[in-house]
Order: sequence, then structure tokens, then C-alpha cells
Amino acid sequence: MPGTRGTRQVAEDALAWVSAHRAQFALGEDALAADGQVNRSWKPLGELAQVCATVCRHTAPPDPLHACASGLMDFAWQETGRGELFLRLQRLEPFATYPLEVYAAMAAAGLRHPGYEAATAIVARTRSWHLTEQEPTRRLGVVNAETRSGIRQSDALPQALRRTWLAGLPEPWTFEQSSGYSLTHVVFHLTDWGRAGPAGVPPDLAGYLADWLPPWLDTCLDAEMWDLGCELLAVAASLPLLPEPAVLRDAWARVAAAQHPSGAIPEQGRGSPDHDSGPDFFSHYHPTLMAAFAATLTTGRLDDGARAAAPHRPGGQGVLG
Repeated sequence: MPGTRGTRQVAEDALAWVSAHRAQFALGEDALAADGQVNRSWKPLGELAQVCATVCRHTAPPDPLHACASGLMDFAWQETGRGELFLRLQRLEPFATYPLEVYAAMAAAGLRHPGYEAATAIVARTRSWHLTEQEPTRRLGVVNAETRSGIRQSDALPQALRRTWLAGLPEPWTFEQSSGYSLTHVVFHLTDWGRAGPAGVPPDLAGYLADWLPPWLDTCLDAEMWDLGCELLAVAASLPLLPEPAVLRDAWARVAAAQHPSGAIPEQGRGSPDHDSGPDFFSHYHPTLMAAFAATLTTGRLDDGARAAAPHRPGGQGVLG
């Protein structure tokens, strides 16, 4: 197995950059405006919360990585007025799904607002909510968000899954960037963003990905597509059977080489950071979050595997215990 220190270092450096730039995740005054830029306000904040919830889940409280992620999660929750902005947004846009998807990431970490959940549960019972036309992967995400936030239990996940690109087990040569992002998010939703573990991936999908994810990952990293590459690494760490050690070792070495000294990772290519201000926030924040996410999941799986493989002395103590 590849050593975990280098992979963990990617996560530490990535979260350090994110923490240093937390102010840029803040919701602006237009957060509730009808013409507000959701992709530059709620979306980054939700992605921050999602990754930090997973990092907290897979690290122990004394771990500095846990402390950093926990602090960022607290920041994200405070930005929403401790959930109050979700309720206000729900009243302004009752049938918008993005508030629920962002809220679900925070609810997964135990941050809840009963008033928002009650108001959204009413809307979620309407025919209009159920009949809204959505891309299959998005629909899967909404169904998962409903469950994670506690607004309702649904049996619609299997039906939503079977309409996705990945569930069709398509010809592997048809893989492209858009299908790549689709498949990664299918796995993220099935595993509750790493919280539920590999058991959430059906056997047919797990077998298909075990065969084809390594060459897809290699292709993306060859093309210096770091954002998608990190998402694929997160998928790799979410499968019942990890890729071969050489595959992980090579992939993480390439990601580490692309990481800026500040900890930021570009979306694609080697980036061209301004030497005065450093890497641009909006072209670096998402791949940097995905690197921290994937590295945390990978480190956790490798550490678990190492512990399981270690010989034990009578009485249950490991040889280093």
C-alpha cells in the first residue's frame, strides 16, 4: 500500500488554503436577492460545508485536520444565520432545490433548523415538487438531500439511480468530462459523501468502476484535469475494492505536484497565479476542496486497511500497541 503521509499532506495543505480564504466563502448582501449569483454564493458555501462535514466524520477531534474542518463548518453555519437564512430563502423560492441541498450538508453534521425543515417538508409533499423535471443525477441528489435533512423518507432513490449515466454501465470509451462529473456525484450521493461507506454502491456499479475508473483517472490526470481527477480519486476511495496501490501512488504524486505551495490546486493545467495575490479563488476553491475530500477518504481507507492487516498479539493489542 502507498504511504498515507503524502496524501494526508495534500489534505492539510488544501484545507489550510481554504481556511486562509474563508472570507471569500461568505454570503454577500445579495444572498437572498432574486437575481443573486447562486454559483458564487450559496454553491461555494455548500461545497465547503459538505467537504468539512466529511473530514470531521473521518478524523478524530484531537486531529488538527478535524479542528480546521470543524472551524470552517462553524463559519459556514454562522454565515447562514444559524439556519435562519434557509427559512427566509425557502419563503422567497419555495420550489428551489439548491437551499435544501446546501442545508442537507450542514444537517449531516448535526446543524439543524427545525423551522426550515418544517416549511420545506410541506412543499416536498406537493405534486409540483415531485414532478419537477431534473437531470437524473440532480434528482438523485435531491432525493438524498430530503433524507439527510430529515424532511421526509423516500423510496425514490433506486428509481432515480437507474436513470443515471453510470447505472446504465455505458461503453467505457464514451466517458467524457460531463459524464465523469455525473458518475462522481452518483457515487457521492450513494455513499452520502463518504459517510455511509462503500456498502452504498451496488455490486454491478462497483464492479464496473473497479474495471474502468483507473484508466479514466489516468486519462484525466494526463490532461491535467485536476478537479475531475480529484473527484475520481474520491470515488476510488468510496468503492468496496480500492484500486491497485501503484495506481493510487501515481495519482496522488501527480496531484501533489500540481498543488501550489499555498495549498491551492487549479481546476486544470498548472495555473497562472498572480505572484502578488496568489491563486485566484474561484478557479481554485473547488478542486482544492475536492483534493481535501478525496485525500481524507483515501487516507482513512488506507489506514483502516493497514490496521486490519497488522498482526495482533493475544489480548487484541496490535504489535505497536
